[in-house]
Amino acid sequence: MIWVLLVLLVIVLIIAFNTIKIVKQSEVYIIERLGKFHKVADAGLTIIIPFVDHVRSVVSLKQQTMDIPPQGVITQDNVTITIDTVVFYKITDPAKAVYEIQNLKKGIEYLAITTIRDIVGKMDLDDTFSSRDAINDRLRVILDEATDQWGCKVDRVEIKDITPPADIRDAMEKQMNAERNKRALILQAEGERQSAITLAEGKKEAAILEAEADREAKIRRATGEAEAIKKVAEAKAEEIHVVYDAMMRANPDEKLVQLKSLEALQEVAKGEANKIFIPFDATKALGSLGAVSEVFKKDN
Repeated sequence: MIWVLLVLLVIVLIIAFNTIKIVKQSEVYIIERLGKFHKVADAGLTIIIPFVDHVRSVVSLKQQTMDIPPQGVITQDNVTITIDTVVFYKITDPAKAVYEIQNLKKGIEYLAITTIRDIVGKMDLDDTFSSRDAINDRLRVILDEATDQWGCKVDRVEIKDITPPADIRDAMEKQMNAERNKRALILQAEGERQSAITLAEGKKEAAILEAEADREAKIRRATGEAEAIKKVAEAKAEEIHVVYDAMMRANPDEKLVQLKSLEALQEVAKGEANKIFIPFDATKALGSLGAVSEVFKKDN
């Protein structure tokens, strides 16, 4: 009796194991009933009929990555390069991913290889290095459209590495060194030109400032001389005014005035001028002196 109970317990456990299924998060079960697709079991507890229902496949809904083996590709200018690629994809329709293609990963891999060869085969070597983003975008678009019927969405495609042949690498390194030297010479020449321009501008500014300083000095010197002449003239005028006042206070007679005029005329005659303008009053004094001299002559 005990053995019977044990057998029944084992049978119940087996039935329960085949009936109760616990689906993990981010996974789904593809369940078939009598060999035909029945349903997609989401995360959580799922009850199936033993010996009638069958779990065909467990499909992950997480973002998945797949490394594409490095492929030798011939560019448009007949250079063989090796391209290493990785594809990021996610299953959006688990039923299609199971029933529409025999092996989803192999299908994505083969499709990526042929697409890479087609895209890179239409480009030059230099374009493959400078257009990685464009190649990635075109690969993603083509793969996404092709895998849509398989219930798969390609989110990203990244080229990890592009390896040219050794001789091409050496030539590229030499070209890069030559380009660096060229840029260095250009920068040096530009620096020297800028330095010369700055130096010339400095000399120009210095010459302008020196000229302005010289002009300002001449203006100030001329102003000072004019002020000095003005002061001397004012002093002379003041002196003449004082002398004139003194003479007026002394109440001189006409003879004294004429004599002083002659003395002044004598001082003027000592100058370097070729012509002397004699005032009318002085001529009267000279006439008087002439008459006196005539009298003396007659007496003698």
